[in-house]
Amino acid sequence: MQYEAGKISAKKKHREPLLRIAKRDSMPLLLSWGIRIIAVLLSLVVCAVVIYAITRMNPLKVYGAMFEGAFGSERKIWITIRDTVSLLCIGVALAPAFKMRFWNIGAEGQVLVGGIATAACMIYLGDVLPTPALFLVMIITSCLAGALWGVIPAVFKSRWGTNETLFTLMMNYVAIQITSYCVALWENPPGSNYVGIIHPQTKAGWFPSLFGQQYMLNVILVLALAVGMFIYLRSTKHGYEISVVGQSESTARYAGINVGKVFVRTMLISGAVAGLTGFIAVSGSSHTISVNTAGGRGFTAIIVAWMAKFNTMTMIIISLLLIFLEKGANEIASQFNLNDFASQIITGIILFFIIGSEFFINYQMIWRGKNKEVA
Repeated sequence: MQYEAGKISAKKKHREPLLRIAKRDSMPLLLSWGIRIIAVLLSLVVCAVVIYAITRMNPLKVYGAMFEGAFGSERKIWITIRDTVSLLCIGVALAPAFKMRFWNIGAEGQVLVGGIATAACMIYLGDVLPTPALFLVMIITSCLAGALWGVIPAVFKSRWGTNETLFTLMMNYVAIQITSYCVALWENPPGSNYVGIIHPQTKAGWFPSLFGQQYMLNVILVLALAVGMFIYLRSTKHGYEISVVGQSESTARYAGINVGKVFVRTMLISGAVAGLTGFIAVSGSSHTISVNTAGGRGFTAIIVAWMAKFNTMTMIIISLLLIFLEKGANEIASQFNLNDFASQIITGIILFFIIGSEFFINYQMIWRGKNKEVA
């Protein structure tokens, strides 16, 4: 009797839970995008309720204002495109590092040092070198600066096992201080604590207009980088090694891959692309340098890279969405006299639903006694 009672007790103790969560092996592409679209639509419904509760305004008018803020005129469209490719470029820089599970949180600093190198070339060589040579020097120096800033944490991790997240994060603050020093060194006019527009008359080192558009060269360069990185990660030996290291360092070592070498090589590339973003930001957009040159997009790009699963083609859509939300939130705040917090609530709700949808894409819920998946 005691034995039977023990068996019954054990069965009760190991009873299957009401709901289990299991990782999916895969999901069809159309279904995954369908879940994301449903998440966006649900977020708009929730935002409509919040908007009406806070402002008593028609949510459709607010959504219209968001669209107007990003695409309301030709100038706004091109500013949206400019900021989108800037964010995309940083996302492209993060893709190889993140796919390797090397958490490069230092893109902000890598962009800044690339911008410093570009600004220095414009200031000291702008009236000396011909335009083609000047652009070549700016590209090389910005890439080298970003690569140096990226490879330092990689070397420390590969040799001494340091935490790359903290290391790259702290490098951001060092880069900010160096930028502050350079701003004070190059300030114009003196005492303004502001560099000002570099070469406003001669426009030495500025991106030329293409097809009548000031930011067209930005778009072409960044899209070329996105396509190039996509091919590099998908179709090359280095991309394969990055993928294996990201899945398991032990497996990579067993397969004969030098993990430390992959860390260093990949962070050289990641940092160089981030430094090139600084070049595009200074030479192709602001034509100056400040601690706000990166604009916090080094951190926003982390969301872009993660949501795109390190696919640089998918990053184009996600970058555009995030910039649209940013411009839309600014327009709402100005047009309806709302403070920034109210407009940011809307952005936060939409992002919450989009990021939350990734759970249902990556995991399945299984009810007790059933194999039915709940998406």
